[in-house]
Amino acid sequence: MRIVTALGGNALLRRGEPLTADNQRENVRIACAQLARIIPGNEVVIAHGNGPQVGLLALQSAAYSDVPSYPLDVLGAQTEGMIGYMIEQELGNLLPVEVPFATILTQVEVDASDPAFRHPSKPIGPVYSLEEARRLAKEKGWDIAPDGDAFRRVVASPRPKRIFELRPIKWLLEKGSVVICAGGGGIPTLYDEGRMLHGIEAVIDKDLCSALLAQELDSDLLVIATDVDAAYIDWGQPTQRAIARAHPDVLEKLPFAAGSMGPKIQAACDFARRTGKDAVIGSLADIEAIVQGTAGTRISLSTSGVEYR
Repeated sequence: MRIVTALGGNALLRRGEPLTADNQRENVRIACAQLARIIPGNEVVIAHGNGPQVGLLALQSAAYSDVPSYPLDVLGAQTEGMIGYMIEQELGNLLPVEVPFATILTQVEVDASDPAFRHPSKPIGPVYSLEEARRLAKEKGWDIAPDGDAFRRVVASPRPKRIFELRPIKWLLEKGSVVICAGGGGIPTLYDEGRMLHGIEAVIDKDLCSALLAQELDSDLLVIATDVDAAYIDWGQPTQRAIARAHPDVLEKLPFAAGSMGPKIQAACDFARRTGKDAVIGSLADIEAIVQGTAGTRISLSTSGVEYR
C-alpha cells in the first residue's frame, strides 16, 4: 500500500519534557521503531508536527538582537531539515542499508483571501505576561491572545491549497524511497500581485496538509498517529467511549475539541470523502495493527453511522 503517516508532536517531544536535542532524538528513535514495522512492502510518506521546535527557534532567534528575528516560514524550513535528519538517521539504523530516505522541504500554497488571515488564532511560541505581550505586539506587529493566565502570540492558520513539491515526492516513492515531507503542515507560501511566490507568517495545520498530501498522492491509507489509541466521544468523562469505525458525515457532527482531536477528525473525514479510501486515527504504538485494520478509529465511506468498541 501507499501510506501517508502524520506524526503528532508527541512523537518528537513528550508533554512537559524540556526541548533538548537528546529528548528529541530519543522520542524520534521510539517513533521510528514503530514506523519501521510498516515500511517493508509498502510505500511510506512521513509527515510530522513542529510546533515546539518552531517555538524554540523563535526564542533563539529573538535572543540575538543585532538583526530582526527570522520569519516563521524560514523557521519552519529549518525544523523540516532538523526533524527529517533525525528520522532518516534513526530509520536508517533499523532498516536494511538498501532502503533509501529523502527529506523534502515542502512549500505549501495558501490563499491570501483565506478568512483565517482576518482572525489569527493559532498560538505559537512561549507565554508572556500582559505587559510583555503588549510590548511585543507593538514592537513586532504581533497579534496576541489569552492563553490561560498568560498571553501568547497568535498567527493565521489558513487551509492548504497546493503542495509544490508533489512531483519530486512521487518520483522518490516510485524509486522505493521513504519520504519525509510536509513537516509542520509545510512552509506557508502565497503569490503576491506580481505572481511572485514568497513565505508568509502563518501556520498550516499538519493534519489538513497530510490529508491533502495523501489525496494528491493517491494514497491507499492515511494514518494520523497521536498519543491516544482512538478518537473518543465524551473524552475524559465517565461516559467516554472509543470509536471503532465511522462514516465521515456522521463523525463530523460529533463534538470534538477544536485544539486537539477536532482538526484530526476534519482531516480524516476530508480524505475519506474525497478519495473513497480509509483514514485511521490512533496511537503510533499501534501503527502496525492500524495498517492491518485492527486498531484505531477508522473513518470510511463503507461504514454506516458510528460503531463503538
